[in-house]
Amino acid sequence: MKLDILAIGAHPDDVELSCGATLAKEISLGKKVGILDLTHGEMGTRGSAEQRDEEAKNAAEILGVSVRINAEFADAFFVNNTSHQLEIIKIIRKYKPDIVICNAVDDRHIDHGKASKLVSDACFLSGLQKIETIHKEQKQPHWRPKQVYHYIQWKNLQPDFIVDVTGFIDQKIESVKAYKSQFYDPNSKEPETPITSKNFIESIRYRAQDLGRLIGTEFGEGYTVERPVAVSGLDALI
Repeated sequence: MKLDILAIGAHPDDVELSCGATLAKEISLGKKVGILDLTHGEMGTRGSAEQRDEEAKNAAEILGVSVRINAEFADAFFVNNTSHQLEIIKIIRKYKPDIVICNAVDDRHIDHGKASKLVSDACFLSGLQKIETIHKEQKQPHWRPKQVYHYIQWKNLQPDFIVDVTGFIDQKIESVKAYKSQFYDPNSKEPETPITSKNFIESIRYRAQDLGRLIGTEFGEGYTVERPVAVSGLDALI
């Protein structure tokens, strides 16, 4: 299966929290979208790997993605090295996405920045013909995504562009709430974390409203880039 967009997150829920509305919008336009979780989030304070897997499955169904897979990397301990790069290269070459969306370049959680650089490097290396990878006993052809974008997470980074996601914010929030073990629950006896507060879950909407305000729409999701964004003409922007 060829994908138009592959969204990658260090942990299950990274994608939903950061670009869920964008993915829902692209899917509504007929795009084939996949999600790759690098880990099971097993080092998270709340929940277990098994819970996170079930929650990720439910969230994927809410968004309507075509495929969701897990790279089985070690939460908190994966690194940007040859073996990890090759695993991502195999996935990129298998699904041939035109666009890859991945973690924030700088964030509170150290895994986010690590994943950002790891995925960006793997996307470039995937285009090198002399790097050989095998899938189902066959050599994979090289493939380099046309674009790599980085979503914004905990920190309010200055976006390089903002996607109008008006009409899709409720679907995004529903997909986030599929992770029942992770977010606000007044009846939970689990330890508190920075993402379990009522304010955090409410921030999904008001942060999207603020980004929408900047571009004159109701809601937005912001992204940063490593190279300039090209447009076909002055009227290509909203």
